[in-house]
Amino acid sequence: MKLGEFARNRLHILPTLAAFLALLAAPQVSLAAAPQAVSQPTESSAEAPAADARAPNVADATAPAAEAAEGSTVQATTADGSGYTPLGPEWIKGAPESGALTFQEQYSADGEFALFMHDAILMPIITAICLLVLALLVWVAVRFNRRSNPVPSKTSHNTLIEVTWTVVPVLLLVVIAIPSITLLARQYESPPADALTVKATGYQWYWGYSYPDNGDLEIISNMLDEGEAIARGEPAQLAADNRMVVPAGEPLRIQVTGADVIHSFGIPSLWFKIDAVPGRINERMLFIKEPGIYYGQCMELCGARHAYMPIAIEAVPRPQFEAWVRSKGGTLGEPDPTAPAPETPLQEPESSIEGAPGAGAPPTEDTAPGQEA
Repeated sequence: MKLGEFARNRLHILPTLAAFLALLAAPQVSLAAAPQAVSQPTESSAEAPAADARAPNVADATAPAAEAAEGSTVQATTADGSGYTPLGPEWIKGAPESGALTFQEQYSADGEFALFMHDAILMPIITAICLLVLALLVWVAVRFNRRSNPVPSKTSHNTLIEVTWTVVPVLLLVVIAIPSITLLARQYESPPADALTVKATGYQWYWGYSYPDNGDLEIISNMLDEGEAIARGEPAQLAADNRMVVPAGEPLRIQVTGADVIHSFGIPSLWFKIDAVPGRINERMLFIKEPGIYYGQCMELCGARHAYMPIAIEAVPRPQFEAWVRSKGGTLGEPDPTAPAPETPLQEPESSIEGAPGAGAPPTEDTAPGQEA
């Protein structure tokens, strides 16, 4: 088929296609123009209870551990500030949003930088390149078809054009490379020596969180039943019975490993993702800017129930974190060498592979069937 005939019969749809692409590009341009214009909680959700929810939830060093553990997600603690109270659903900040067109709102410094890079640098460049290429294709089809240009040019090359289409892409790559390398360097920054250490272990199919700086306190986190999660006002398949509680506004040393297969610890709203590999500890610094509840999931296909091992992080002020540690039987500061080791019952892993590291030790001659070695 000749080019002129093809242009007359087929290319009449290009104006419609150009209009459609322009409509798609418009929202992205508006996002790039205001990368920091992220949604804020309404007065009926986080802003209204903020003053009331943070003030009473402070630690009381004299409160017994059993009393401090009697918290409620519905009512705040009393005005005297006794004990720890889990954050209620009005504190949910890092969670998927229906109909969202970009990343989740970010609550870490690295996340804010990455979101800015996406909205203000990458999307405008990608949109401009797509529109330019589309315009060039339309112009060539209209200007150089057989009817408009019966005598084709004999020019084999053009020095100016060749220099332009070599230099411009190089400059664009430099513009993209500078913030990209900056973001990579920030993500690999080592935590300070005094950062709180939390070790996250991935099992088939749940998470375990241990706190070496707090008497090796360890908790097991399983996904809540859908009905129970909805009754609590939390998102289904993201809510967990025990959250990973950490202090907000200070650096955290997150160490991740796997007990059976490779898992991945990822929280989109904190711009945090790291693989959990059996027999290996991966480490990365996490900084959560403000108190709230942040959800994530295992992001590595790890078996039949891969989609049912969510991550729920509860960031609270330091006094409330210390109250939570005491309520769980943990310690603060330097451990007492004369104190007996805490006996924390752990849930037996549900590994589908017999003899795997997460399946529990095999029974021995001195162990009765059904008991751990």
